[in-house]
Amino acid sequence: MRSLFRFPNPVNEVSARLVAGGVVLQCIALLVVRQWWLLVPLTYGFVARVATGPTLSPLGQLVTRVITPRLGGTQRLVPGPPKRFAQGIGATCTVGASIAWACGAPGVAMLLVAAITAAATLESVFGYCLGCVIFGRLMRWGIISPSVCEACNDLTSRWAAVQPARVSSGV
Repeated sequence: MRSLFRFPNPVNEVSARLVAGGVVLQCIALLVVRQWWLLVPLTYGFVARVATGPTLSPLGQLVTRVITPRLGGTQRLVPGPPKRFAQGIGATCTVGASIAWACGAPGVAMLLVAAITAAATLESVFGYCLGCVIFGRLMRWGIISPSVCEACNDLTSRWAAVQPARVSSGV
């Protein structure tokens, strides 16, 4: 079980952006159709990706095993801990949306889903990971220890030019 609940580090940014694109599509479907059951796969996907990376996530499996390999090209490796943190924010928002809907507040649920849509769009379209930026700020403020992600100590230089050799393969 130990290897099952492991998040990859480093992460292929191409795959991360494709997963974010899938999340955008799921969120848009939920915002348009407004059916509670659409929260189930969205919430499960975030919780599964936080716990295991793509291992237990159907969307993660589709992207990493089918879509990304068919695109070819080189991988763009980025540190895993900020991506896991971003998935954790998504999990928190989708669990909150599910609870809000169950408590009779579908408007609150839709607001949370809209926030996820915005963040996932930034990631998928522009490669701007809002959760990664928050992770970096929390590291600078001393809330997250630099030992959690040594490759993350300076996210600003990573955004300027990602060098795969600089990516740490261990946490």
